[in-house]
Amino acid sequence: MNELFSIAGKVAVITGAGGVLGGNIARHFVQQGAKVIAMDIRQEQLDKRVAELREYSEDVIGLLGNVLDIPMLESVAEKIVGKWGKIDILLNIAGGNIPGATLDPEQHFYDMDVSCWEKVTNLNMNGTVYPSMVFGKVMARQGSGCIVNVSSMAAYSAITRVPGYSAAKTAIANFTQWLGSEMALKYGDGIRVNAIAPGFFIGDQNRRVLINLDGSLTDRSKKVLAKTPMKRFGDIKELNGTVQFLCSEAASFVTGAVIPVDGGFSAFSGV
Repeated sequence: MNELFSIAGKVAVITGAGGVLGGNIARHFVQQGAKVIAMDIRQEQLDKRVAELREYSEDVIGLLGNVLDIPMLESVAEKIVGKWGKIDILLNIAGGNIPGATLDPEQHFYDMDVSCWEKVTNLNMNGTVYPSMVFGKVMARQGSGCIVNVSSMAAYSAITRVPGYSAAKTAIANFTQWLGSEMALKYGDGIRVNAIAPGFFIGDQNRRVLINLDGSLTDRSKKVLAKTPMKRFGDIKELNGTVQFLCSEAASFVTGAVIPVDGGFSAFSGV
C-alpha cells in the first residue's frame, strides 16, 4: 500500500454506521487497516454491522450513540479514548432525508409538515455539528485529527421537493468551511475538516423517487441523468476512495474543502 494514502492503525469513529453509506465506508476502513468505532442509534442494525465488520478485523467496536445527544456522545468519546487512547478520524455519516420531508409533486411549499422539516434539518445539521464538537475536542487536545462531513448536490443548486434536506446539506457545506478554518487557526495544521458532496446514488431513502415499482426510471431520474455527463448513477463504493484520501497524509494541506463525487453533475450546465 502507498503509505501516503494509508489509514492503517488510525482510530476512526463512524456515525450512522448501521446504515448503507456508513456501513459501506466502515467496511472499507476496516479492510484498509483502520480501527473502527461503529456508532448508530439503532441497536439491531449496529449489532449486525459489527458482526459483519469483525469478519475482517477484531479492531472493531460498536457503540450505541445518538448524534443529537451531547452527553451520550461525550460518554462514547470517553470509552474510545479509554480503549485506544485517541481519536484520529470522525466520519459524520448519520443523516439523510425522511419521507415526510419530501414534497409530493402536487404539493406546495406551504403544505410541508413543519415537524418533518425540523426533524430533517436537526438530524443533518446538528447531527454533524454535535459530534464535531465532542470528538473535535479530543482532537484539539491531541493536536491532530480529521473530520469528514457529508454535504450534497442540493448544496450546489436548487433540487425540487427536498427543501429541508437541501437547507441542511447547504449548512453542512458552510460549517465544513468554517470549522476547517477555525481548527487550523486555533490548533494548527494537524486538524483538518472536509466534506464530500455525493451526486446521485440509488439507496433506500431515495429509491421511491428515482425508480418506479416496475424497475424503470422515473421522470426525476431521467432529469438527473440528463445533467450527469457520465450518464449513470454512482456506485456507493465510489465514495470510499475520496473519503480515504481526505483522511490520509495525501490530503495534509486540504481543509475546508467540499469535494463533489458526482459524475460531473455539479460541473455541467446541461447544455
